[in-house]
Amino acid sequence: MEEEVPSGGDNIVTEYNTYEDFLDSQITSLDLYYLEDEELARQLVELGYRGSGEVLKREEFEARKAAAEASRLSKRSQQKSLASSGKDLRDPFHRALAQREEANRSGKMTSILFIRDRNARGQEVSGYIDYAHRLKTEDFEPYFSGKKRLLPRPSDLSFYNWETQTSTSNPTPNYQVIAENASGLLFKNKRDRKILNVDPKAPSPGDNSTRSTIDTPRYIQVVIYDHITRRKT
Repeated sequence: MEEEVPSGGDNIVTEYNTYEDFLDSQITSLDLYYLEDEELARQLVELGYRGSGEVLKREEFEARKAAAEASRLSKRSQQKSLASSGKDLRDPFHRALAQREEANRSGKMTSILFIRDRNARGQEVSGYIDYAHRLKTEDFEPYFSGKKRLLPRPSDLSFYNWETQTSTSNPTPNYQVIAENASGLLFKNKRDRKILNVDPKAPSPGDNSTRSTIDTPRYIQVVIYDHITRRKT
C-alpha cells in the first residue's frame, strides 16, 4: 500500500515552490528587525525556534514535494491513457463505455458487452465482447470519436452471424466460455471464478454482477454485463 502524503504537507508543497519560500513564510518582520539576518532567521525556523506553522525539515519538504509532483503526473498520465478522455460522447452507448473504461483498464471491473447489429455487408451479427481485453489489445479512440463502430468479431468471447450461421466462442484472459450448459451460455471469471449468466430471463446475472440495457439509435441491441472483481486477501 502506498504511503499517503499528509493533507497538511500537500498544502505546504503546493503553496511554496522552494524550501526557502516556505521558511520565509514563517519569518515575521519583527524577527528580521531583531535578528537582522534573513539566513539566521531561516535557520531558527528550520530548528523550530521561530515560526507559527508546522516544523518541516528540508528533507521532508523535498520528499513531500516529489510525492505531490509524482501524484500530479500520475493523474495526468491516467487521464491521457483513457481513450474516452476529451471526446464529445453524444451516443448513450459511448457514454456507458466511457463510464466503465477506467475500471476495466485497472482490473476493478470486467464488463461483457452484448451487441446485436448489422455488419458492413448488411448481415445481422451478435456476440459477447470482453471489454477489458479489447481495451488492452485495441485502440478505442476511433470508437469513442465515432469513426468506427464497435461490433463483435469471430475472435471475441462469442460470435454469431445470423445469415451464414457461423458460430464461434473463445476464452479470453478474463473469462472462460461455458457453452454446453442447460442454463444456456455462461461465462466464468478467471480471477474470482464467479459465473456470469447472460440469460435475459435469469433473475440475476450472478454474484457481484449487474445487467444494463443500453438504448442507442446506433445499434439494434446493446446489453452490458458488469462484474466487479474481488480478489481474495
